[in-house]
Amino acid sequence: MPRPRGGARLALASVAFILLCVASLSGSAPAATLWAPGRPLPAVGAGPDSGAGSGSGAAVPSWAQAPTPVSDGLFGMTLNSNTGAMPTFQVDTVRLWDTRTRWANIQPRRGVYDWSVLDRLVTAANQAGLPVVFTMGGTPDWASPHGPRAAYDDGSRTSPPDDPADWKAFVTAVADRYRGRIDAYELWVMGNDTRYFSGSLETLAEMTRTAKAVLDAVDPDATVVCPSMGRLWEPDALRALERFAELRAYDSCDVAGVKLYQRSASDPPEQLHGMIQEIDRAFHRGGAHPRLWSTGASYEIALQKPLDEATASAHAVRFFLVGLYARYPRMYYYNWGGTKVPIVMQPEGQPPTRAALDVEELRRWVHGTRIHSCGNGVAAGLPVGVWQCRFDRDGAEQVIVWHETGTARIPAPRKTGAVRRLDGTVSALPSDRTVEVTTMPVLLTRAP
Repeated sequence: MPRPRGGARLALASVAFILLCVASLSGSAPAATLWAPGRPLPAVGAGPDSGAGSGSGAAVPSWAQAPTPVSDGLFGMTLNSNTGAMPTFQVDTVRLWDTRTRWANIQPRRGVYDWSVLDRLVTAANQAGLPVVFTMGGTPDWASPHGPRAAYDDGSRTSPPDDPADWKAFVTAVADRYRGRIDAYELWVMGNDTRYFSGSLETLAEMTRTAKAVLDAVDPDATVVCPSMGRLWEPDALRALERFAELRAYDSCDVAGVKLYQRSASDPPEQLHGMIQEIDRAFHRGGAHPRLWSTGASYEIALQKPLDEATASAHAVRFFLVGLYARYPRMYYYNWGGTKVPIVMQPEGQPPTRAALDVEELRRWVHGTRIHSCGNGVAAGLPVGVWQCRFDRDGAEQVIVWHETGTARIPAPRKTGAVRRLDGTVSALPSDRTVEVTTMPVLLTRAP
């Protein structure tokens, strides 16, 4: 949909002003509003794109809840290295994929296992205090010699094993060896994408039930993540997720894995809310309502152009804010260690990038807080294009606020005394007690 221009932008601004006046006069302003009663009405964004609506292409509802602790596993990274090196900036958890730990790498022949790489990675993560998600996939060629080849150099196949007993034996061997050391098992990668799994969904559902029974018996404290589903911008991929739910496969998991990513890395991360709503509808149609983790990105991500430093940082930070808004307890960013992606977090052996350091700062802002509400735009009493989430730390309210595509100047909440930025700097409010909101989130807090 083309963005409104000229007179259309003015019309939107007028509508926003009228709605905010009505809400103020009636006392019915949304619970998630940033402005306290009696404050001046917010100015509509002044940036070049400030009249644009949400990049999600659909209205994204605001929400409020009883204060709930922010998940201590929200900030996840998918590793793209098999050396055992870990991020040198703070994250909560790591996921293993593209780490030479596919089934085909670990079990080169029936009954023969090579644990060297997985041992090294799990040991390093344990020593760093980072919970591990082990992602399964890549059937060995000996287990499915006539299956389609996967897009890897190890001869792995996209097909399920010809003998289901081989799958059960592999899951059992992994669970036995890493009992208590692997936090969660993602039972296949991209189960609805034939480049990763070319068997039927019925077969994948049965493999899921088998793995769940093994893991419950061997390592009952481990979290079982159903095979992740990707390409969720596409109707056929959503239908596959829905069908997996209809098969009652999600009854055999603790968590469902989905892949959140923009159509293009240059799109605002808030676009993901459109996908998130479609995912929710697909689960509802399928009769399943599991907990959801975002476990990665798309196959095509490496083909996309790199973003400039400022945009990369803003998008990386807002990826995790999208997860907070959607109430996903874990968000795994793809990836750590590699460089063939649009947003590089930290090439192995080099310092973290600005994007990584800004994500680390966001983590400091929200760890140990309780989240109250999130909202965006006029429906939440905010200027068009502005998003915010409200928290408290030890009873003191704080707000993270940002603009999707432009800028706006807004009055600060009554008790706000300082603006904290992602570079660590803090400034007092100006005398007019307004805050400029841009695409780089800021934290509004009480004065130090």
